[in-house]
Amino acid sequence: MDFSVKKLASGAGVFFTRAVQFTEEKLGQAEKTELDAHFENLLSRADSTKNWTEKILRQTEVLLQPNPSARIEEFLYEKLDRKIPSRITNGELLGQYMVDAASEFGPGTSYGSTLIKVGEAQRRLGAADRDFIQSSMINFLTPLRNFLEGDWKTILRERRLLENRRLDLDASKTRLKKAKAAEAKASAEQELRVAQTEFDRQAEVTRLLLEGISSTHINHLRCLHEFVEAQATYYAQCYQYTVDLQKLLGRFPGAFVGDTNAQAPPGGVSPSAATIPVVPAAVGPCNPSTSSMTFTEVSPPSTGTRKARVLYDYDAADSSELELLADELITVYSLPGMDSDWLMGEKGNKKGKVPVTYLELLN
Repeated sequence: MDFSVKKLASGAGVFFTRAVQFTEEKLGQAEKTELDAHFENLLSRADSTKNWTEKILRQTEVLLQPNPSARIEEFLYEKLDRKIPSRITNGELLGQYMVDAASEFGPGTSYGSTLIKVGEAQRRLGAADRDFIQSSMINFLTPLRNFLEGDWKTILRERRLLENRRLDLDASKTRLKKAKAAEAKASAEQELRVAQTEFDRQAEVTRLLLEGISSTHINHLRCLHEFVEAQATYYAQCYQYTVDLQKLLGRFPGAFVGDTNAQAPPGGVSPSAATIPVVPAAVGPCNPSTSSMTFTEVSPPSTGTRKARVLYDYDAADSSELELLADELITVYSLPGMDSDWLMGEKGNKKGKVPVTYLELLN
């Protein structure tokens, strides 16, 4: 008990001495041992690393999980060291709703069968989203969080200890200056030597930890590359799923567009289903009521022709349209009064209308 009281009293005395030294430094009444420029640069670099790592971590969490309530729930599970429950993604939920709706409307109907196709694609997109989130959490967020909750806390602890050693050192210097008697000076000099040794030792430990920030940057660089790779894979999967879905859908149901042969472009809106302006029949867009109309007698303008690459196969709905094969090159041009969704196309001795959304215009 006596030992504990003495230790507590000694600790309180040290704390009081440091507080007095700190206050006098702030008031300009005591000198302060300054760290060298290299050490100060290391401290500044460490602080910047901590601050920006924290911001990048928080914003990445927002990117991966936009729902604040879900983020708070995941944070609590993590702090309680419990497994975060698997959560269905918005894409998967949308896909499930579409499939359920198809069951009610009738999977054999045009609308129901299309709902099933789109719903299954949404499920795949949602699954890709979940895989991207999990990969990013493991390979990117976890290393950043480990730095903030591990290495950074160690650095902070050693920096606080270094500051205490510096205050002890400067307090010893102050006592030596105030000592008058030879015995008091000898005691103060001995105390100063001990304080200087402890300060130098702690400064070296802290310096090594601060220089380790370079290794942290290298580790975070590797994690950043992995995050970009996961993101690229995710977007590539999303693109492929949507392109496959566009090809799978192919045509709109005949009951919707009034023509069972009308082709739906990749953009999802059939040119023949769009609002058709009133234009002369000889040059107007394809209309179901005049599907027998052709443009074979119309000559292209002398200027304004362009080359185009075909992006997708296209089956001509009637004789006024031109059948297309993916990757072939054709010549296209516009005629006065044509719907902006269409162009006139030529390949060899064949000529007809082609949907713009199936083309990549060149030169």
